[in-house]
Amino acid sequence: MSENVVHLHKTPEPPAQDASVTTLTVVSDTPAAPVPLWVRSGRIVKAAVTHEHTKTTVRAVARHSLYVAGGARIVGRRAWDGRTGARYERFIRAAEAAGNMELAGEWEERLQHFREARHRRRMDLLTSPIDAAKGAAAGVGIGIGGLLALGIALAIANEDVTDVITPLLAVIKFIALLITIVSVVWGPAITLGPFLALLALWTVGRKQQAAPAWALPANVRSGEGEPITPSIVVKALRDLGIAPLRSAIKEMGDAGASMLGPITIAGCGVEVDVTLPSGVSTIEVQKRRRKLAENLTRHEHEVFITIPQAARTVRLWIADSGALDEPIGPSLLVTDESLTADYAKGKAPWGQDLRGDAAALSVYQRHLLITGLSNQGKTAALRSLALWLALDRSVEFWLGDLKGVGDWAMFDGLATRLIQGPTDDHVIQVTEMLEDAVEEMNRRLQAPPGTEFPALIVIVDEAQMAFMCPVKGEDKRPYGGSSSTSRYFMAARKIHNQGRAVNVLLWQGTQDPTDQNLPKLVREGAHTRASLALGTESQARMALGDKAVDGGAAPNLLRPGLDKGTVVVASDGIDIPAGQASITVRTHYISTDDAKTIAGRAKALRDGVTTLHVIERGEERDPLADIASVLGDAARLRTQEVINRLAMLSTDAYGGWSFLDLKRVLDGTGAEPYKSDGVMVVGRDRLGRALANRDTEGSASASE
Repeated sequence: MSENVVHLHKTPEPPAQDASVTTLTVVSDTPAAPVPLWVRSGRIVKAAVTHEHTKTTVRAVARHSLYVAGGARIVGRRAWDGRTGARYERFIRAAEAAGNMELAGEWEERLQHFREARHRRRMDLLTSPIDAAKGAAAGVGIGIGGLLALGIALAIANEDVTDVITPLLAVIKFIALLITIVSVVWGPAITLGPFLALLALWTVGRKQQAAPAWALPANVRSGEGEPITPSIVVKALRDLGIAPLRSAIKEMGDAGASMLGPITIAGCGVEVDVTLPSGVSTIEVQKRRRKLAENLTRHEHEVFITIPQAARTVRLWIADSGALDEPIGPSLLVTDESLTADYAKGKAPWGQDLRGDAAALSVYQRHLLITGLSNQGKTAALRSLALWLALDRSVEFWLGDLKGVGDWAMFDGLATRLIQGPTDDHVIQVTEMLEDAVEEMNRRLQAPPGTEFPALIVIVDEAQMAFMCPVKGEDKRPYGGSSSTSRYFMAARKIHNQGRAVNVLLWQGTQDPTDQNLPKLVREGAHTRASLALGTESQARMALGDKAVDGGAAPNLLRPGLDKGTVVVASDGIDIPAGQASITVRTHYISTDDAKTIAGRAKALRDGVTTLHVIERGEERDPLADIASVLGDAARLRTQEVINRLAMLSTDAYGGWSFLDLKRVLDGTGAEPYKSDGVMVVGRDRLGRALANRDTEGSASASE
């Protein structure tokens, strides 16, 4: 008989392994050793000790404990200062360290008066016990006598002889009551007194933050944005790393604040003058601007160091934390549609200085240069000045934009000449424009004395393109470069030398100044020099000059991109604080659309301006149409003026024209030159009829 075995529990087969998965099994004969208890305990203790809550708790306990110790130290020092001449001695040491011996003598005299007064008080203490005893005896006698007199009066009034001592008994009972109250309160007062004293010391220490920095709360430890106080400024100067300055402040003690003038509110920050001790130069402080700013819990761009007139003095302007990152308001050119300009007496509303006050620039008889890195707002800053001046209808503009992206397109109809483009041909046109300006300047210089001329503003934006142009003319002279053979360079120099006398001014905007793209003689010929953010101090010196940079101007410390539109200006055309060589201005940004609106207002003030544009070389000309073009809206124009404008329109076609050439073209058209007020002129109406007749005849010929 066979036995059937039934397996109630089947051993499950292992799952099929995926061919793509490789399973690596590590077999160890030795089991993992258990972690020792002391290691686990140490990890727990370490985690507990390093936990943020533990750190916060320890910091809080230490802080409040040290507030008491710090408060005791402060109160003790105040008491010591009040009882001794320590305060005067500190001020004497501070004055001696600063080299101010006159002030030291004054404090020594005050110390002598203090010591004499203290001596008198101490001598008075020798006789004061006897005087006090006599005074007390006399007071008691008088008091008892007065009480008895009052008692007698009561006895007579009440007809009771016992009332004689009633007032005296009342006073005695009152004294007994006071003794009872004191005996009751004395015990709790003795118990609570030390705690109240500790609370008072804690309050003083907390108010003065008398604890190490590591124990203070996070917002106080960072210190960012904290108000500027004398102690903070002195501490920041002490920690600059200048050994003589640190030693002098250490000798001054708490009187290091004697180096400081009043801390005054100045716009979105504060300003203070610091008189440096002997042996410390202003340049040493200037070189440590970043460290000084960080010591003041500010960013580098929020602290400006300038040199006032006083010797061994630096002027610190410290912005409120984050204030310079806030935009300034819109320009008056945008908000005030009734605003007009006056070239001779007015000032352009350019922006705001660091104090928040309006910064206005006079352009009267001043050549101008503005430079900076690319895309920092150079064109906008230069254009805003031109837009303001365009509101003076007497001012004429000749404009060359060697970028050619339309930043100056709104001056079409405002500028007499407008050249826009980055090519060598455009550089040639701009150079010839400057040479024409030189001829106009010479014509004005040869006019009778006393002749007044309207302003002619020649603007060249991206002027570095002109200085670096390699093209040479037919006479083999280069258009660019900085030598005496460079046509652009020489024309700019001639205008700089004599143009302001007859109101022919050159405004230039250029990028990233170097000796190659902004020659020394040209940049130094500008009366107003402004710079946006630059890369190096050497570039700052090229842009503004050594005097401005040595006086604290530092466009190389502006933040590219973040300080867009902020310019450092060296000019007598803007109000600069006494003793300073430059001023920092945050210019108003005027968008292209707003610029078009302002230009439209300027055009409405004028009778009409015919703008001459770049003419491509070799282009076929229509003399009659060109003559009509240069006449513009003028009813008539002198023949010589017509010839000059034709030459400006196209030097190739009309540069050599004379009156005979003009007469030859107009003869037989019905628009021949004629006399008006004794001079030969060309009339717009006659020229219009000549063009209409020509077009009619041309159409008739075509139809035949």
